[in-house]
Amino acid sequence: MSSKVEQLRAQLNERILVLDGGMGTMIQSYRLNEADFRGERFADWPCDLKGNNDLLVLSKPEVIAAIHNAYFEAGADIIETNTFNSTTIAMADYQMESLSAEINFAAAKLARACADEWTARTPEKPRYVAGVSRPDQPHGVYFSGRQRSGIS
Repeated sequence: MSSKVEQLRAQLNERILVLDGGMGTMIQSYRLNEADFRGERFADWPCDLKGNNDLLVLSKPEVIAAIHNAYFEAGADIIETNTFNSTTIAMADYQMESLSAEINFAAAKLARACADEWTARTPEKPRYVAGVSRPDQPHGVYFSGRQRSGIS
């Protein structure tokens, strides 16, 4: 078992750990536009990218890092990767299936860097990263009897 897992278990035996909050709502507070989601790399992408929050780890990583850091500043012990919609099925909405692995890796690396920075500042309070993913369903499927198409 890894030392981080052992360390996490020890922390859980000592106290309640605080998880971060919603990534999507924090991203909305930045009022990003289409150009922000595209960045330079995706400037000529053939479809709209606004709303592809997970892509921001590639096109606007400083925003995602700022959100992670804000949660740590607020007292979170654990942050979640910005990967809720990074499955190939969800990325198909933006014709980005081929970028799923890259987005997941970049999101994990960014979150880990933020957690390591905060742990270095206060070693007595280590910080952790949890990977996150949604159930693998396309947006247009029926959910609880209601079609979800158009909801992002």
